[in-house]
Amino acid sequence: MTTKNATILVIDDEPGILSSFAWLFEDCGYNVVTASNGQEGLTAFHRSNPDLIFTDLRMPVMDGLTFLRAVKELNVEVPVIIISGNGIVSDAIAAIKLGAYDYITKPVVSLTELEIIARRALDSVELRRETNALRQKLLSGELSYGTAFSAITTCNAEMRRIFSYIEAVAPGSQPVLITGQTGTGKELVARSVHTASGRSGSFVAVNVAGLDDQSFSDTLFGHVKGAFTGAERMREGMIAQATGGTLFLDEIGDLPEPSQIKLLRLLQEQEYHPLGSDRAQKSNARIVAATNRELKVMSESGRFRQDLYFRLCTHQIHIPSLSERLEDIPLLLEQFVAEAAASFAKDVPSIPQELCAYLASHDFSGNVRELKAMVFDAVAQHKSGNQLSKECFLKSMGTRTSASAQVDCPSVMLPFQVEPTDRIPTLKEAEQLLIRLAMERAGGNQGVAARYLGITRQGLNKMLHRTATER
Repeated sequence: MTTKNATILVIDDEPGILSSFAWLFEDCGYNVVTASNGQEGLTAFHRSNPDLIFTDLRMPVMDGLTFLRAVKELNVEVPVIIISGNGIVSDAIAAIKLGAYDYITKPVVSLTELEIIARRALDSVELRRETNALRQKLLSGELSYGTAFSAITTCNAEMRRIFSYIEAVAPGSQPVLITGQTGTGKELVARSVHTASGRSGSFVAVNVAGLDDQSFSDTLFGHVKGAFTGAERMREGMIAQATGGTLFLDEIGDLPEPSQIKLLRLLQEQEYHPLGSDRAQKSNARIVAATNRELKVMSESGRFRQDLYFRLCTHQIHIPSLSERLEDIPLLLEQFVAEAAASFAKDVPSIPQELCAYLASHDFSGNVRELKAMVFDAVAQHKSGNQLSKECFLKSMGTRTSASAQVDCPSVMLPFQVEPTDRIPTLKEAEQLLIRLAMERAGGNQGVAARYLGITRQGLNKMLHRTATER
């Protein structure tokens, strides 16, 4: 269920109330079913299976409280909002105790407020369903739509948990915020959200970085003919192209504040204005946003609107960096080598056994994107032989090989031999030897050497300082 194609059942014995409610909700894009008393309401409930119910309390044949009891026995989750006349607040309170979601009093002054109440009720049901689905996904650990994630190569447990989370929240209409370092694959995850949602519309991606307010409005909302100088014909915006589908807004943290206000209105009201038009257009596109910035920190410091941040992060997905999913490096390496070889019309070279260990020691600030660039560069330079040279990778990582680094594999092994008659090195001597070997293999890069040794860079710094002092 998406909010805008939900079915609302309205029950009231006053024809004026029924017609005004039906006019309002139909104009907002909802499906509306009406009934004049509780008995007709029950019949309509069985026939239409509504997502939300508004019901009066005092009606002939079957009153609102009796109807409420009957509905809650059939479906405890459907929200029921009571329409209460003046002077019968006690009945409204009794209805709340029976499970009513909320109540409003007659006469209903603000129809806009009524639509807001309806949307909140529908959103709460949707979130409850998503929470239940997520609980089941996490308990089972099984994926129903594995093909939705086929473009993401991973064997990482955290990524698998993310896939389960996506399957749970994808069918809804609430916004999704994807965070993570640059190069982690945020757009691939956004596409998987769209695929798992089963939406019939298109996936439309927009990078909002560098767009000023007018460019943002024109790109997303489009314009009418004559909206500005050069607007010789009407232009449909990206949001219209994403009708029934997903609009992906990348680099959302770079959006200027005037554009943030317009995006907030789109999320709250599900409507927008093309440039030069006074007529609001409705939208049912799912909004998925991504950023490598700390939006929470930005919102707290006033650099990003808090109300927009809270709207965007209804569902939040954080993609781990490549250094947090080192077990994926062999899989990604094999995939990218094959892709690069096909791209350059070359035979697929074999991968040196020790290359994965070298790559695992590298601090990939560009994450998967950086690894892919390394592989394509290495395959492009590959000329002869069956095995891919590791020299290109070492150069990209800022390391170099040395005589002592020419070993078959930088895995755990003693860098010295101790014969039975030899003196066993002291721990201090062994430590110094291991540090020297790690620094040689890392080409003097302390960060890489620390990874070889399985310690922090700060720890290696202290050891180097201690060794220098003891000399």
